[in-house]
Amino acid sequence: MSERAEAAELTRKIYGYLAEDEDARVCKDIPESACDDQPKAFLAHIIALSMTKLGDSLVSARLVLPWILSTLGAPSVFISALVPLRESLALLPQLIIAQQLRETPIRKWFWVFGSVGQALALVGMLFSVLTLRDSALGWAIIILLTVFSLSRGVCSVSIKDVEGKTISKTRRGRLSGIAASVAGLLSVLTALVVLFSPTLLNSSVSEGNTLIFTALLGFAAMLWLAAAVTYAQVPEVPGATEGGGNALIEALKSIRLLWQDKQFGSFVLTRALLVSSAFAIPYIVVMIQRSGKGSLTSLGGLMLANGIAGMLAGRFWGKWSDSASHHVMAAAAFMAISVMVSGLVLYTQASHWLAQPWVAGLLIFIAAVAHHGARVGRKTYLVDMATQDNRAELTAVSNTVIGVVLLLGIVLGAVDAYAGVEAVMAILILLGLMAGFRALTLPNVQQD
Repeated sequence: MSERAEAAELTRKIYGYLAEDEDARVCKDIPESACDDQPKAFLAHIIALSMTKLGDSLVSARLVLPWILSTLGAPSVFISALVPLRESLALLPQLIIAQQLRETPIRKWFWVFGSVGQALALVGMLFSVLTLRDSALGWAIIILLTVFSLSRGVCSVSIKDVEGKTISKTRRGRLSGIAASVAGLLSVLTALVVLFSPTLLNSSVSEGNTLIFTALLGFAAMLWLAAAVTYAQVPEVPGATEGGGNALIEALKSIRLLWQDKQFGSFVLTRALLVSSAFAIPYIVVMIQRSGKGSLTSLGGLMLANGIAGMLAGRFWGKWSDSASHHVMAAAAFMAISVMVSGLVLYTQASHWLAQPWVAGLLIFIAAVAHHGARVGRKTYLVDMATQDNRAELTAVSNTVIGVVLLLGIVLGAVDAYAGVEAVMAILILLGLMAGFRALTLPNVQQD
């Protein structure tokens, strides 16, 4: 047997174990010509997604970037803009990107170039951390985060289309879940380094912080470059290119799908309400910081909790999503609510308990588990609900709407400033309740 044949056989065996598909012939909702290459595509997706998910945890706009700006003296106005900009700018341009995607038969290169763009933005952040401080650093990070997020938008809309052409229905949730679990395990190891870095570094606190921050940014940049190389190996069959036209005009026409396709419109509304789980973590972090102290050790502890959550929850959510992704979204919403209520009660009634590392870590762990569930569930639901012909379009419409909703998250910063974090949490709890009950009313697309 040749080396290429041996490698192909090993790939099939690994795929069979991970996807629980012994004969590698579950090929629902993908072209027949892509069926034989599914094991290779599955593993390439897992490796690339694991690297970028790990990178996300290393430069999280919810945990790490706020810590960097706060530690290095950037004004709070820059910190409050991180999450809304990071999330919304990755989504808003996607209607236009989807039209360009539709005109290209092979779409994986959009993801490859988007990944390279994210790596370059992180390299820019690395040099900014080394050379800038205060407001100058804040402006640099915000500008580079804009580049990072726009590049991320290109990846987001393209990967769902490529995944829909290369990975079988009933296997896509497993893919997302396994990648999250692998990234979670690696995130745990990285968090341990950050957690124990004060005793490992023989330098001043300021020098130690800068060293850790640049290491995180540099390692994340390398991960995105390696992911780009890996994703270039995905075996993709050419997709349909008809239906092209002026990108902006076609984008505006696509918005009509929100009320013309009732099932899709209902999903988008549910997903919009589910943003409460996305905003829960940074505001829980705010309450933790206000109840205690924000040291590098504290950051390492929260990163550790977040990484353990991804490692343990990913495959569970993924497998469940392949049978009932709408139930996963509902469960994630109710779990996020439980964390927000618990955190709010502790913050208002017993803040000294919230300052305890194990309590803070437990809250972040549960909140991260819920967030992983929301992400895996809504992604699997959308990919399985769509068809090969409209998947990129539905993804772009959904993401654009959610981008607007996330941009409105800046308003929560104003609510925090004038009414307190308690009012913010009350709003998020209400949105979470609505999201959970609406998710339960969605049809089960996995059984269609």
